[in-house]
Amino acid sequence: MKRIFACLLIGALSQGAWALDAADQQRLSDIQHNWAHIQYELPEGQRADAFEKLAAQTSAFKQERQSVAEAWIWSGIVNSSWAGAKGGIGALGKVKDARSDLEKALALDPKALQGSAYTSLGALYDRVPGWPLGFGDSDKAEQMLTQALQLNPDGIDSLYFWGDHLYRQKRYNEAKAALQKALKAAPRVGREAADAGRRKEIDALLVQVNKQLN
Repeated sequence: MKRIFACLLIGALSQGAWALDAADQQRLSDIQHNWAHIQYELPEGQRADAFEKLAAQTSAFKQERQSVAEAWIWSGIVNSSWAGAKGGIGALGKVKDARSDLEKALALDPKALQGSAYTSLGALYDRVPGWPLGFGDSDKAEQMLTQALQLNPDGIDSLYFWGDHLYRQKRYNEAKAALQKALKAAPRVGREAADAGRRKEIDALLVQVNKQLN
């Protein structure tokens, strides 16, 4: 189960947080930086406890700023990350919480953080087990990820998860093109750690894609 949820998570763009005041933009930036540090820099065995603490912060953020989609997006991202770090059947409850957070974000503002809620939901539908254990659904994943690309056609995350979806669907040539385009995505100011970690994931997936093509 841990492997199913690995690399589930999205590093949304801080520049999109136009709906927040200056203090909340700083709060969001701190959450993003902490997420990247935990996901890409901490040893695997330390991540679950670290994400649990970060989840408490994001939960408080969304409760205090209930009309702001960005707060709900990052609550969903962190809950997903916590599930991935924890693993096991118990992680499904956290993933369902993440889905609810992301659906709330879409109801508030589907364009927030350049459509990151669509990207995150698409990743969940791709990786979560299907019925009866979970809600995984490759058709819904494709729908969500396509909508994400319409809002952010050149983003490293939207392209990475689209490429991963294509790989899962055995559309290897298309997957390779999407992943190569993802590697050319413009750097995100203040998101250097997230970008570096995502590029490593893209490189690793490209190795698997090329194995299927060769």
